[in-house]
Amino acid sequence: MIRLFAMDVDGTLTDGGIYLDGSGAEWKRFDVRDGLGIAKLKSAGVEVCIISGRFSAVTQKRAQELGIDEVHQDVRHKLGFLKELAKERGIPPSEIAYIGDDDNDAECLKWSGRGFAPSDAQAAARDAADVVTNARGGFGAVREAIEQILMSREAEADSCRHEG
Repeated sequence: MIRLFAMDVDGTLTDGGIYLDGSGAEWKRFDVRDGLGIAKLKSAGVEVCIISGRFSAVTQKRAQELGIDEVHQDVRHKLGFLKELAKERGIPPSEIAYIGDDDNDAECLKWSGRGFAPSDAQAAARDAADVVTNARGGFGAVREAIEQILMSREAEADSCRHEG
């Protein structure tokens, strides 16, 4: 049963675009459906965290709005970081889901119990993922992954009730 859902941001929670104005202000587009999915996942007792390769104040703000306390940015070696986080929490890889879209996510996708990649992810991420969503990054891919996790959790719970 998935207990931790880890996400990349750019190209996963967003469409991958980073917009900068002349004064250096950054803009990103997020899909509100992903946000509601994250709330549903948290309500089901699944920990949610962000692991991003670059720092962005916009990411920090969106995470705060979504109530995501575990926000790790400027992470150069995502797999090493994810393994350490799992060890600290006592969560085996089989109980971790990860969604990412690029080469630097591929190791996490392979290592996690359930790896998801948006449909427009780079080939390395798509090849490493267990599931490639129908939705693109920033357009509901995270929500689609979350719905699959929630359905799997319900099926596992039903199976346990029937066995007991």
